[in-house]
Formats: sequence, C-alpha cells, structure tokens
Amino acid sequence: MTDAFLSIRPRLLALAYRMLGSWAEAEDVVQETHLAWLERKGPALEAERAWLERVVTNRCLDVLKSARVQREAYVGPWLPEPMLTDEVQSAPGAVDVEAVSLAFLALLERLSPLERAVYVLAEAFDYSHDDVAKALGKEPAAVRQLLHRAREHVSAGKPRFAPDPSAHQAMLGTFFGAVLQGDVAGVEKLLVKNATVKTDGGGKVRAAINVITGANRVARFFIGVAQKQPPGARFEVMDVNGQPSVVMLLDDVVVNVTQIETDGVSIHGVSTVSNPDKLAALTAHVTARSGRSSEGA
Repeated sequence: MTDAFLSIRPRLLALAYRMLGSWAEAEDVVQETHLAWLERKGPALEAERAWLERVVTNRCLDVLKSARVQREAYVGPWLPEPMLTDEVQSAPGAVDVEAVSLAFLALLERLSPLERAVYVLAEAFDYSHDDVAKALGKEPAAVRQLLHRAREHVSAGKPRFAPDPSAHQAMLGTFFGAVLQGDVAGVEKLLVKNATVKTDGGGKVRAAINVITGANRVARFFIGVAQKQPPGARFEVMDVNGQPSVVMLLDDVVVNVTQIETDGVSIHGVSTVSNPDKLAALTAHVTARSGRSSEGA
C-alpha cells in the first residue's frame, strides 16, 4: 500500500466502520477503494480525499443493502464488531464517544442505508448538505429530509453516557466486582428497573438469543455466566469503541467484550459480543500491541 494512501487510510476506515459496524467489512471496502484509486491514475491523493470518501461511502451502501437480509436472519441480537478506540478514530485527538460506542453503532442499524450514510457524513465527518448531496448523487433537499429523519430515529433511542470516563469506569468496576462476588442484590442496585442485556454470539457460541430485560433477570444472568467461565480466563479493562470495556481473554485470544450503558449513576444496558468472527481483528490488534509493549520494555 502506498505511503500516500496510508496517510488517509485511518480516516477512510473510520468512515467505513461507522457506516457498517464491521471492522472486517470496513477493511475490505477501504482495500477495494485503494485499488480503484490506483487504477484511476488521477491527481495526487491529497486532492482526491473527497473522491475517496465518496467511493468508500457508496461501496458501504452496496454492502449495507446486501447485508440487511443477512442481519435480519442473524441468530440472536446483532451487535457491531468491537475495536480498540484509537483504531476507530477519524482523526487524532479527543474521541467522540457517542459516535463509536457499540450501543450507538447498534442504534444506527435502525436507519436505512441512505439515512445512515447521510447521518454519518453530516454528524461525524462535518459534511455540509451540499457535500453530502454530491457524495451520494442526491439533491440537497432530499439530503435534508433524510438527515431530519435520521436525527429523529437517533434521538429516540440514543444511549446514555456517563459525564466523564472516570465515572464510567468506576461504574463498570463496581458492576463486575458485584457480579464476580455473586451478589445479586448488589448488581441489581446498580441497574435501572428495566435494564437490558444484549449478547451477540451469532449462533457460533452460547449466548442469549433474546434481549434480557429487568434488573433481577440481568443480575442473575451475569452472575450465572460468571460462574461458568473456563479455567485460565482472565479479564482486562481496555479502551474499546471509546469506552472502558471488560475484555475476557483465554490464551491471549479475545473471548468476549462487554460494555455498559450508564449515565454515571445507574446502568441502563449491557452488551456483550462473543461471536468469534467479530473478535478476530480485535485479538490481532491486542496481540500486536502487547508485542510492541514487550519489545519496548
């Protein structure tokens, strides 16, 4: 891959990932876009960022249209593919947690492919209505309508977020501490009455097929799962999708990733991704990072 393309690749990956909720599919789209750019033999890459982002967006639309049928037939709840936070950022600096959390990316699944494209370009990449229209080959008026509908859908189901990362991590630690102690009442106190759990095993590993609702049921479910962990499993808190997350590893392979949806006072929802197909990329990145850390020690 050319050095010039490598400089813009993170932004293209961030765009594709927000569109698709799948790191593997995002990498495929960006690779296809790179090949298309090489064949184009046009101006210097720096002058073609808009063209590249337009190609990525439209390739993602094609993927979403074909994936919709597959995701409707998915075994159990569908959740996005988790990834380390610094991999999913669109630019260096502060992370827009609300744009990359698993709960938020799952919410974007409620949008039509076009609504999702308009929303991501306008909200996450600061495109104007005219720029979005040009990228999608639509009229600005149509873009405004699509963006209005998308914002309404997002507003209706927007996840809660703690006021700061330290409050979020403290709540996560308290929750898992009570779970590991088997303290049903303690876990229940941390949850809102209608708290939910979504577990994505994709039919590949054991997971709840339906969304679990209710503080007591959520508490008992997690404590039951914790009591059945395989010997040698270890837990680490990692920065995944903009949030502190509990990552379970077995022989350096990521087995599952769990995030909480909290306002800093109570937990409203919990999501766990354990589908091995969705954890392979994360395992590779975690392993590579550990290797670099060992070399630097």
